[in-house]
Amino acid sequence: MRSCSPREIRHAPHYDSAELMNKGLRVLYSFPNKLGGARICFTAWQQINGLAAAGADVLVFPASSCRPLPSGVAMQPTLARGKLRVPFRLLGKRRARFVHDHIVARRIEKLAGQIDIIHTWPSGACQTLKAAARLGIPTVLERCNSHTRHAFEVVNKECGRLGICLPPDYEGAAGEDALELEEEEFGLADRLLCPSPFVVRTFLDKGFPEERLARHMYGFDDSKYFPAADYQPNKARGLRMLFVGVCSVRKGLHFALEAWLRSSAHRNGIFTIVGEFLPDYAKKLAPMLSHPSVRALGHRKDVPELMRNNEVLVLPSIEEGSPLVCSEAIASGCVPLVSDICTDPCRHMLNALVHNVGDVEALAQHITLMDEDRELLQALRAAGLNQRSRLTWQAAGLRLLEVYRETVSMYLENRENHSMAICGN
Repeated sequence: MRSCSPREIRHAPHYDSAELMNKGLRVLYSFPNKLGGARICFTAWQQINGLAAAGADVLVFPASSCRPLPSGVAMQPTLARGKLRVPFRLLGKRRARFVHDHIVARRIEKLAGQIDIIHTWPSGACQTLKAAARLGIPTVLERCNSHTRHAFEVVNKECGRLGICLPPDYEGAAGEDALELEEEEFGLADRLLCPSPFVVRTFLDKGFPEERLARHMYGFDDSKYFPAADYQPNKARGLRMLFVGVCSVRKGLHFALEAWLRSSAHRNGIFTIVGEFLPDYAKKLAPMLSHPSVRALGHRKDVPELMRNNEVLVLPSIEEGSPLVCSEAIASGCVPLVSDICTDPCRHMLNALVHNVGDVEALAQHITLMDEDRELLQALRAAGLNQRSRLTWQAAGLRLLEVYRETVSMYLENRENHSMAICGN
């Protein structure tokens, strides 16, 4: 943890560790995008719901919002008023996030002593983190993916191998300026919120101390993702395999297609792909996508139903944070076949089959195993369904609140040690 200055000590909240465990934690949640939208915007919205259910006192500063929050959660958008929003396309994403960050930093200057911890998100947090440091408020920074430079390196290396050039605004194609911005944020936050062991490892590899890396988790919506009530094992039909996500190099869809066509399942089974393609990537994969056992559906809104109707989900990613589709699949009775960077909550031969990144032969064997050994498939499915309650957004909210308390407690201990050092001098 970073050291506190004498000014920070004067402004910091004056409660001890015992009080911390017995009080409702006051959380400021800053999100520099449209809360409740797609992908990370939905993740942030669900996190806030989970925190509210866990008992946190949450004040939310999003850029804008498109979904309601639970009663009791206060929200003050930075780039919207009522139904009027400042479009990101008007300012540009980077400029819009900078403006959001500036507004949040100004607002918290007036909230000193009223906030116990600040939760920030990447690419819109530098000014907020600096203001929090001046005011003596501990901070956490969400890491929805691995260390940004690591992600940039591995995705671009694989693109080079495949002969694909990513557009500048596509995931995995961040420029040096964006990388430097996020790395500055990494250095300013007290702790980084890491949703998987893989994310932790990428930061350890970059020299970050373990105590600054806090493990939390993501969840699934149990009102949408659940097993089919009339499910019956069907050994007679071919295997049904599903891919859900952005159809990109990062997600390793090319490995999945190659493995599917090497497996026994492609003879009588169906491989359904849900998600939008980068045109160059689709062109590269066209020969495999044209196989009669492969169906590319594009973007769909019936993913929960598709998960209930497929036996396995495939996700051979080369870079991830903690993909929500894995928890959603487990909760739906769809067994994950994933790379070894998707191992939270997937466990090999317990509720999933796990292969090393890029090992197409191992993935092909796993697909064949699920096709030919339906008793094993049913055992993995049942084990996954047994852990549904531990994977919900409610469970994630409880864990995140624990991380907040740990972080504030560590900050207080550091502050006390710093205070004693000042007195000793």
